[in-house]
Amino acid sequence: MDHTRTLDALAGPGYCLLPPDEVGGRLGADRHRWAEFDRHWDHLVTDPYTEPAGTHRLRRYGHFGMRPGRPAEPRPHGDFLQPEDSNPLYVGKGRAFAPLTGEFTADPLLAGLLDLLAEAAAVLAEPPEWTVKVHPFRVTATGGRGGEPTPEGVHRDGVTLVSSLLVSRVNAEGGESTVYTPSGDPLLSTVLSEPGTLLLGDDRRTLHGVTAVTPGDPDHPAHRDVLVITFATP
Repeated sequence: MDHTRTLDALAGPGYCLLPPDEVGGRLGADRHRWAEFDRHWDHLVTDPYTEPAGTHRLRRYGHFGMRPGRPAEPRPHGDFLQPEDSNPLYVGKGRAFAPLTGEFTADPLLAGLLDLLAEAAAVLAEPPEWTVKVHPFRVTATGGRGGEPTPEGVHRDGVTLVSSLLVSRVNAEGGESTVYTPSGDPLLSTVLSEPGTLLLGDDRRTLHGVTAVTPGDPDHPAHRDVLVITFATP
């Protein structure tokens, strides 16, 4: 991985898109390893907070602390609460999600990814400890119902670094990720299509959103599996 290019992009325009060969080269992950990692997504549970809006989304949630040069340390599980001036749909509302499974937290690929993201986050700030939130998502869609990865629309998460890693797409079309300036001008639009593609953003200076997912073959369901990880100062 070209660390200079990654870090310069985050410090400059505030976003960076890393292709699978760069991410996989750093983490030692090929297509087979991503498919193995994706098995954790089969154990996600329904997100009840999106059902009223007509979106079927599955997820889990984990909270870690990370200090420079040290591995991530799990923190007590609790409700997920987003700060003020962030997600307009859920700001100030605590949401209870099922914790990450032990198999997921013990997967070496997750540990490697957290280390990689800690290096990127250090370009943006250098707190004594990071608050790290880990969110595996599966958004499903059928011929009669599209899937909304971001039902809240264009938003920020109220953190320092936000990342989105594509793990799998099955029969899925759409799902275009866009990074915006705070005033709403698009900076980058891309469909994360290959497992291992990683989109990084400085959440303090950008907004982001993802368009709906629809089935390529309307006679069969579709899903899009991503791993969203954020780094924030405590």
